[in-house]
Order: sequence, then C-alpha cells, then structure tokens
Amino acid sequence: MTSVFATYQLALMVVLPLFGNLSDLIGRRQVMLVGVALIGASALVFAVAPNVGYLFVGRMLQGAGAGLAMGAATASLVENNTTGNPRFASTVATVATAAGLTLALLVSGIFAEYLPLPLVWSYVVLLALSAASIMALLASPDDRPAVRAGWRPQTPFVPAGIRIGFAIATLSVALAYSVGAIFLSLGAHMIGQFTSTDNTAVVGALLAMSAFFIGGTGLFLAKVPARTLVWSGTALTLLSLALMAAASTVRSLPLFLAWCVVGGIAYSLAFTGGLGLINQLAPQHHRGAILSLLYLIAYTLQAVTALGVGALATSGTLGLAVGAGAVGLGVLCLATVVLLLVHPAPARSTQMAPQQGQPTGG
Repeated sequence: MTSVFATYQLALMVVLPLFGNLSDLIGRRQVMLVGVALIGASALVFAVAPNVGYLFVGRMLQGAGAGLAMGAATASLVENNTTGNPRFASTVATVATAAGLTLALLVSGIFAEYLPLPLVWSYVVLLALSAASIMALLASPDDRPAVRAGWRPQTPFVPAGIRIGFAIATLSVALAYSVGAIFLSLGAHMIGQFTSTDNTAVVGALLAMSAFFIGGTGLFLAKVPARTLVWSGTALTLLSLALMAAASTVRSLPLFLAWCVVGGIAYSLAFTGGLGLINQLAPQHHRGAILSLLYLIAYTLQAVTALGVGALATSGTLGLAVGAGAVGLGVLCLATVVLLLVHPAPARSTQMAPQQGQPTGG
C-alpha cells in the first residue's frame, strides 16, 4: 500500500528535474494545462483498474501531472497576486490544498461505503474536476513570455545568495509532507486498530479532520511573517510527532484525534511558512525552477518516509514503524531549528525587495 502511495512521489522525482523550469520558458498556463490533463487521465485509469498494476500507472500519471502543475501554479499565484501581501500566494496554496484533501477524504469515504461501484465514483468526480479546471485555464489569459527560449533539461540549482533560506523553506515543506505521508498511508490502519471499524465513511471523516485544520489554520496566516510560521510549524511538528508515537504505542483514539488537530495546524504553519519564505527569496525569472526543486526535495523525503514506515510496518509492527518515523522526522525538525538559528532574518526591506520589483504585485 505504501509503495502505491510512494509511486506518486517517485514520478515527481523524474518530472521535476526534467521539466521544473518549463513554465519559466513557455508560460505557467500551458504547463498547468498539461499537468491537469495528466491528472484527468489518471482518474480514468483508476476508474477502470482491474488489478494493482493499474494503480501504479495511475499514481505515475498523478505524480507527473502534479509535478508539472504545482510549481507552475504556485509561481502563477505569486505573479498574479493583486493584494499587495507577499504571503497571500502561500496562504492560498495551503488553503486550496487542504480544501481539496478534506473534500476528497470525505467524499471518497462516503462514496465507497454507500454507493454501488465504490472504486469508481470518486474517480469520476476527479475526472469532472479536472475537466472543469482545464476549461477555466483555457478561459484565462495567455501568459507565454514575449521571447521564448528553447527548452532543455536544467541542472537543479539555487542562486548562491538564497541557499540557506532555500534549505530552511524546503525542510519546512518537507516536514509537512513527510508527516502527511505517515498520516495518509498508515492512518486508516491506525483507525482500524483503535476502533475495529471497516466503515470507510467513518475512516474518511476521521482522516479529513486533519485536512480541515490545515485549511482552517491557513485562513489566518496571510499576515504572519514567514519565518515565524516556520518556527512555530517546526515546534508544533515535534509535538505532533510525540502524539503520533504515543497514539500508536497505546492504541488510543483520543491521542490519534489530538494528533489530527495538532498535526493539521503544524502542517499548515510549516507548509505556508516554507512557501512564503521561498516566494520572498526566489527571483522571478527562476521562480518556477526553484519552486520545482523545493517540491522535488520535499517529495523525495516524503517518498522515503512512506516507503520506510511501510517496510517497517510490514516486517515488524505498526508501533515500531510510527515510532521510527517520529524519530527520523524529529531529527529534521532539529536541523531546521539549527538553520534558523545560524541564519538570522534579514531586514524587512531586504525581504521585501524581490516582491516590490514585480509589476503584478506578487
């Protein structure tokens, strides 16, 4: 199960180094169109899947589509931000992600429990949403650059002046993604052990609680400085890891629910803070490539986490897997704290400089 989950991240690890800079060259809209189309194709594969091999193909299409769409979409949010608030884009990205995840968990759980063809209808919804997104993108203004450079695979790079800031931002996003990997890949198993229920609607609702708190928290973060979000997100991630390990050890549903709440809030703070920080630092003409590299590293760590805890849960116990995951991610939290301490925040005017030079206000 965790191998199917991690196929998405493995596909991203191929697509992002090859095409991470593509939206910088041909425009955000064009790349998002291809990415969403691949996600729609994955919905078709899942809907007709007769065996597990199709699930791997579907996850590869999802990963490739997300790899193309996400970096371009995040950059587009920054460049089309008309609010004057440089953290608006990262906040919108967090809330949008959480809203999609919450609805997906609730709807798929209800459909799988109460409708005929339980393995089909969720993907019909995904296909319809993909088609709607494509129509919205086609109706949006063309943003292709006036001068188009030729595309070629680009070696991932980060400008020298922002490398420590990039590392902090990437670790912050990676922490959110990696804890989310444990939650999404093993959370249903934990609920099954704690409650002995096989009702997918109940399982989906419990899993959706965390996503609800991600989005709910994100609504209040637009004016909070990015470094403050990274600090608080890292601290709450450590607390959520302790709750995760304790819930698995004593098989406590109340502790699991506490993990859902604290983990959701921590995810929102860490993800929004990481994106907000890199949006401040990345120069516009390299923003798509830098964001794609950030996502590449974050998803690589997420894949390693998912596969690692899956292997431990299969060969040992669920408690051992979750405990090992908590220790490993705790080390990443400490690494983030060390980088924050050795890399003090620049003056406000310096932080805002990359944003003020953009005519879009992004």
